[in-house]
Amino acid sequence: MAGIWIYSEDIILAKELVTPAKELAKQAGQKVGAIALDAEGAKELAALGVTKVIVLQSSSSWVEAYEQVVADVLQEEGADIVLIGGTIRGKYTAAKAAARLDAGLLTDAVKVMLENNKLIAERFVYGGLAVTTEELSFPAFVTIPPRSYEIMTAESEQGEVIVKEVTAEPGITVVDVIKTQQQGVDISKADRVIGIGRGVEKLEDLTMIQALADAAGAEVGCTRPICEELKWMPIDRYIGISGQVIKGSLYIAVGTSGQIQHVAGIRDSKVIVAINTNEKEPIFTASDYGIVGDYADIVPALTEALQNAKA
Repeated sequence: MAGIWIYSEDIILAKELVTPAKELAKQAGQKVGAIALDAEGAKELAALGVTKVIVLQSSSSWVEAYEQVVADVLQEEGADIVLIGGTIRGKYTAAKAAARLDAGLLTDAVKVMLENNKLIAERFVYGGLAVTTEELSFPAFVTIPPRSYEIMTAESEQGEVIVKEVTAEPGITVVDVIKTQQQGVDISKADRVIGIGRGVEKLEDLTMIQALADAAGAEVGCTRPICEELKWMPIDRYIGISGQVIKGSLYIAVGTSGQIQHVAGIRDSKVIVAINTNEKEPIFTASDYGIVGDYADIVPALTEALQNAKA
């Protein structure tokens, strides 16, 4: 094998990819290389022990324009395994680069390993209901979703950073960028989250939910019907397999039934607490603690208890 390489336009995700890359490198007796789009990000990757970080320097700010250059670098370096951040833009680059190099591609892997000189990857299928194990021969491309791995601590020995002047042909001219207005923090990064479902009957009850969130130091999220059908919350608050995935220390589900699409977005929370009137709802199977009862009674009681504990 010639080496394990990582790439993501998102530097945080790129640093997460270092963890599985180094595990694979240890198994194969190889080193880890990385491709970055900015010098500062490259230094952060080098600090994590990535042996060689190549910075692609170009006048283009259009990430998708680098897919040909990324493929060229990976071919020059003889990469056998390439881990790419599973963002929308990352998947685009992975598909294009893998096709150019005639390599296999597997998307949304949550675990990768080496076995019998093949890359073995696990990923969720059927809306998170099952896990499939697949294998790829080399060269192999795999996209990995954000927050699948923890970021490693920095190492004493830093890798080499090489700046490479390249020509990236965007094919598209960016005239203007308008950022979406987001209320509160990104719930996918929140340590504590309160999630509401269709069991929350009235819009005005969001006030009591927010009071609980304030007392618990949490953010408020929701199931898909709350944002798409009822329009009570913005789409960036939707938690589920096609929405936000949370991996904090606490998730409190208020009035959610626990459909598999929603559970796929909360399964990695350290502690899950369910509040529902129906003890047979599947959310209780996915929870560490369950409270059977009316949220209109339970939520204010929890809020008061938390407030008193702080006093």
